[in-house]
Amino acid sequence: MANIGFIGMGLMGVPMSSRLAAAGHQVRVWNRNSDKCLPAVKAGCLQAGTIVELAQQSDLVIICISNADAVSEVVLSADGLCSIGDGSGKLVIDCSSIDPQTTRDLAATLRERTGMGWVDAPVSGGVAGAEQGTLAMMAGGEADDIERIRPIMMALAQRLTHMGPVGAGQTTKIANQMLVSCNVLVMAEVMALASRAGVDAARIPEALKGGFADSIPLQLTGPRMANDEFDPVKWHVRTLLKDLDMANELARRQGSAVPMAGLGAELMRQHASRGYAESDPATLIRLYRE
Repeated sequence: MANIGFIGMGLMGVPMSSRLAAAGHQVRVWNRNSDKCLPAVKAGCLQAGTIVELAQQSDLVIICISNADAVSEVVLSADGLCSIGDGSGKLVIDCSSIDPQTTRDLAATLRERTGMGWVDAPVSGGVAGAEQGTLAMMAGGEADDIERIRPIMMALAQRLTHMGPVGAGQTTKIANQMLVSCNVLVMAEVMALASRAGVDAARIPEALKGGFADSIPLQLTGPRMANDEFDPVKWHVRTLLKDLDMANELARRQGSAVPMAGLGAELMRQHASRGYAESDPATLIRLYRE
């Protein structure tokens, strides 16, 4: 059993940390808004007062927060991970979805200042996957570090794939989000068109199940779109927009054409600007109904 620190008690962090505690690990949690730690504490986790306290008492520190700025603050701030002193033998596992170059820069800085290692291990599967322990995890880092965390991550994921050096996990997550985001945007078009044409759109996921057009987003989000069921929020429009913007920036750097991701980002931005940034992507159907 491992001593684990978990930073970030959002939609994903609470069920992930709770599952680790249920698996028998000692889990300390921290969140900028400390009240958000309460559900994890009720599930058996301990609450740390500071990031430094959490890291000093943990062998593995998992980060699962919103964006690159937030991860940078956790690592580089005056009371962040770079302030723990000697961290030799400790390992950061970043499950956030951030820019690959930022990942490489933070990993290098943290190793230089503390000796801590880094694995970028973003996840796919949403809240349902976090609750059920069926996430897909794509990892970048040293092979020995990946194998060290593999048995622990199996409490969270059905699969952990080593994609290459630090940053490779984040690049793979960008690819994942390009597919997911464009899928959900087309899904919104389909549901709105089917309804206008007199078809019961709520039956489309059932009709297409098992065929080439089927997908997990279709089965989970399609019925919610068709029935205008937007609560509770399972994921956020702002998250998909952030990831599509990262995809377009990565493509620009690499000189690779991504026209679908470019259009997807603009449609997602249009929807977010209408007050839906914090809403579930099921609300994308309103782009075509309003």
